[in-house]
Amino acid sequence: MKLKAFSLFILCIMNIISYSQYRLSGQVIFEKDSLPAKECTVYLNHGKWTTISDDNGKFVFENLPNGHYTFQAVSHDAKFSKHSTTIDGADQFVLIAIDGYSKHLDEVIVTEKRTEFGFERMGAVESLGIYEGKKSEVILPEKLVANLATNNARQVFSRVAGLNIFENDGAGLQLSIGGRGLDPNRVSNFNVRQNGYDISADALGYPESYYTPPVEALGRIEIVRGAASLQYGTQFGGLINFVMKKPVENKKLELVARQTLGSYGFYNTFTSASGTVGKLSYYTFFQYKRGDGWRANSKFDNHTFYSNLNYQLTKKSKIGLDFTQMGYLSQQPGGLDDKMFLKDAQQSNRERNWFKVNWNLFALHFDHKFNTKNEFNLRFFGLLANRYSLGFRPNRVATVDENGERDMIKGEFQNWGAEARFLKHYQLSSIPSVLLIGARYYHGYNQSAQGIGSTGKDADFSFVNPDKFITYEYQFPNRNVSLFTENIFYLHDKFSVTPGLRYEYINTKAAGYYGFIYKDNAENILSISRMDETRQNERQFLLGGIGLSYKPFKRMNIYSNISQNYRSITFSDMRISNPSMVIDQNLKDEGGYSFDFGCRSENTTLYSYDVSFFYLNYNARIGEVNFREQVETKRLRGNIGQAVVSGIESYGEADLLRILQPKNDNWSGVAFVNMAFINSEYVESSITAVKGKQVEFVPKVNVKYGARLGYKKLKSSFQYSYLSDQFSDATNTPVGGVSAVSGIIPAYAIMDASVSYEFKWFKLEGSINNLANAMYFTRRATGYPGPGILPSDGRTYYLTLQVKI
Repeated sequence: MKLKAFSLFILCIMNIISYSQYRLSGQVIFEKDSLPAKECTVYLNHGKWTTISDDNGKFVFENLPNGHYTFQAVSHDAKFSKHSTTIDGADQFVLIAIDGYSKHLDEVIVTEKRTEFGFERMGAVESLGIYEGKKSEVILPEKLVANLATNNARQVFSRVAGLNIFENDGAGLQLSIGGRGLDPNRVSNFNVRQNGYDISADALGYPESYYTPPVEALGRIEIVRGAASLQYGTQFGGLINFVMKKPVENKKLELVARQTLGSYGFYNTFTSASGTVGKLSYYTFFQYKRGDGWRANSKFDNHTFYSNLNYQLTKKSKIGLDFTQMGYLSQQPGGLDDKMFLKDAQQSNRERNWFKVNWNLFALHFDHKFNTKNEFNLRFFGLLANRYSLGFRPNRVATVDENGERDMIKGEFQNWGAEARFLKHYQLSSIPSVLLIGARYYHGYNQSAQGIGSTGKDADFSFVNPDKFITYEYQFPNRNVSLFTENIFYLHDKFSVTPGLRYEYINTKAAGYYGFIYKDNAENILSISRMDETRQNERQFLLGGIGLSYKPFKRMNIYSNISQNYRSITFSDMRISNPSMVIDQNLKDEGGYSFDFGCRSENTTLYSYDVSFFYLNYNARIGEVNFREQVETKRLRGNIGQAVVSGIESYGEADLLRILQPKNDNWSGVAFVNMAFINSEYVESSITAVKGKQVEFVPKVNVKYGARLGYKKLKSSFQYSYLSDQFSDATNTPVGGVSAVSGIIPAYAIMDASVSYEFKWFKLEGSINNLANAMYFTRRATGYPGPGILPSDGRTYYLTLQVKI
């Protein structure tokens, strides 16, 4: 009897335990950017229980017994997602990451038309990168009404606040943009990538980009300001990533052919092929362009080939291969002094100066998605390239070329590297979090030589008597190892904190010799000096940063970020063979930090804005100042002081016609304004002439505004750009002198207009750049392609016909 009573007691206890009630709660987020998925239906055990996520993506099921549960998340903005969990004596919280998608609908059944600005921002998490709390911009070239054939940077980057652009290359062969007091020359103060891998000559030792991807082939251009230093490299400027167009998924073959004619003999042809066949997808293009140039002696010939192949190994794994080959030959018209520019900006007294580039890029990438919460990416990349320059380039730019021997410089680059990234969505004490960890190895071996070239006029890139007349020859091996991590902590559904760290090991070397050839007034060689030199600079350091993001309202984001920055001494900082240039032997690396605080819109279709304050502290800034040596003026390159640059950067854009007439689908009228007001100063310097002066390449006012008017498939755009005065050297020299490498860059205002019309397979585009034919310049070059003032192009016309089948 006692045994029966005990058994009955145990049975009751087990029944009570089995029918205890627990809570199953969770949050649904979009996997791409970790934003909450509101109004998402969650079905538990095939619909036995059902609920809908709130505005923060959260849901809850109450009074559930122990057991195994399956649940499905369904949203009109995402793919179907299925998951499972087990309740075993405790409440459970689950994080559901769903994969968003977009439907491709025939245009005749579209009932609501979204405004496409051609400009947006990075999500919190994209492509194994974290961008929460960072100032970022994304340019969508296909949505722009602009001159794409010439890579017109003034139009393409018009929505990015505060950028300063060198505009002496009307063909778009080289991109030169900077900002916040950073030298624009060949984008050397940004980490420049294509599809996530490096494309510059050498990321640390020679971070100049002689190759610029054709804008016609780009799907997007991603820009992340100085806070990108922790994930992509230590540069003060941040990241510029050119992302090529993706293969077409629903066709085996799609062909696009574009033909462009323009002023001064400009011709551009661009042909691409794209498609998907089974598990194989591809995108490839070939571009060729040539022209005579706006100035005399500035003709060019350029070709670019690119191919991307991807193979879907499994549903979770993909492998891809990229190859890029670019080459061009351009005649360099040389620089002008101030008097020459005012007299005739199109003139040139250099017909024997040439520049040649050959660029070969390779990349192999592997992507694996373990599940919805864990992803991995590995990239191997390499560069085989060279750049040759040849010409007569005396310090006095008005000197007549009497067809003597020319100066010849050769650069050879052989670099490769690997970068791995792992991204994980996880819970930390019920706090949704995203972790990124990565590692990078970079191996560089580069060579440079300078000596006497031929006396001819053609592009003969060979040394004259190289055993005797090469006055400069160096090898620059370097190694770089990096480890980095960032983590988003969503402390509240509206507030997140993103700390990060980056470890860097850098070892740069220089081995070779330099010397000078001394001549008399009749150009007879009197003597030749040569000195051997070996240098090494090994260092390691840790950079840190933290970002904050607060979303007080549905479509507003307040963000802030502070990150340390670092810039390594480059090859040209270590040694340069130029009779008018002297290198400070105590030159050291640059360091500092960048800070951003701003407010911007989120997930809007009718309007977009971003207003921010920035502060850039630049320690031991490397620059150039003039000094007198006996009777000759020379330039000293060294650490000239601590520079502080701060200001307001703002951007706003709205589809005014759609706001006023939301039911009118045929018309669109978009207006934008981009304004930057910047203050800069050298707050510390051992050079009296530098302290308290304005930082070079910083116009106090940088404004661009414009409008785009569209009716059905007809679109037109107008843009106005204005930059105030800026200085080209740290001592704020007002007048250029005989070399014209120093002095004011006067304020200028430029207008551009473009139009496009699309009909079935055809698209017609036209552009008029520099509508008012303003005579201006943006650069005083210290070396190639100068020295001296490099005038920008006057009024030019372009017409493009596109066929897409």
